Amino acid sequence: MTFAYGPALLFCPADRPERFAKAMERADAVILDLEDAVLPDAKARARENIVAADLDPARVIVRVNAPASDAFRDDLAALAQTDFRTVMVAKSEDLDGFDAFGPDYSLIALCETARGIHAAERIAAHRQVVAMMWGAEDLVASLGGTSSRRPDGEYRDIARYARSRVLLESGAHGKSAIDAVHVDLDDVDGLEQEATDAAASGFAATACIHPAQVAIVRAAYRPDPAVIAWARSVLDAAEKERGVFRFEGRMVDEPVLRHARSVLARAD
Repeated sequence: MTFAYGPALLFCPADRPERFAKAMERADAVILDLEDAVLPDAKARARENIVAADLDPARVIVRVNAPASDAFRDDLAALAQTDFRTVMVAKSEDLDGFDAFGPDYSLIALCETARGIHAAERIAAHRQVVAMMWGAEDLVASLGGTSSRRPDGEYRDIARYARSRVLLESGAHGKSAIDAVHVDLDDVDGLEQEATDAAASGFAATACIHPAQVAIVRAAYRPDPAVIAWARSVLDAAEKERGVFRFEGRMVDEPVLRHARSVLARAD
C-alpha cells in the first residue's frame, strides 16, 4: 500500500454531491468529507451520497468521523458498499478503530489533537497507514487555546511542533506526510509560502479547502526549471565520479544526490 496522489488534495463535503465531479476535475484527489464539513443531521444523507457516487476510486479519499464517535460505525458500513478504499481517519489518537478496517483499506491518519500528536510514532507504524496529516485548529482547541496563528499570520510554536512531528514520524516509518489546510482563503501569498516550504521540507501533498487553492499548491510543489536542470546535470555528473565530488563550486555527496532525485520525482 502506498500514497500515490499528486500534491493538491481537495476537501469536498459529502452532503454536496453536485460538487463531486467538479472537484475531481480540479484536484489531484478529492477528500469526500463525512466529518467536520457535514452537520450531524446531514450525515446519513452524506453517506448515501458516497454510496451512490460514480467516481474513480483511485482518486478518492473518504474522511470518516473519529473512531470514538457514534458516527464511525455507520461510516464504515457505508464504505463497505463502495469501491473506495482509501480512508482518512479523523482525530486519530491511538490505534483504536484502525483494525475495524479490512486489509484492503489504506489509511491516512489525521493527527489533530494533543493525544494524536503524542501518539504519532505508534500511529505511523500501523501496517495500513500510508500517510499522516496534521491539523492546527483542532490541535489548539484540544489544548484549550484560541488560535493556531500569531497576529502576523505565522503558526504558533505548538502548531509548528505538531507539523514537524507528523512529518518526522511519517518519514521515519516510510510513510507520506500531508500538510494542513490554509484556512484564510484570501491569503494567497501565505498559502504559496507554506506550500513551497512543505514541498521543500518533504511533505508529499497539501490539503485544500477551496478549488482556487489547487493551482497555487501545484505550482509550489513543481520545481523551478533551473532547479530541474541542476538536478539532471548533477546526477549526470555523478555517473562519472566516485564518492564525493565538486560540481559548480559545491561539494556533492549522497544526500545532495538524493535531493536531486527528489526534485526530478516532483517534476514528473
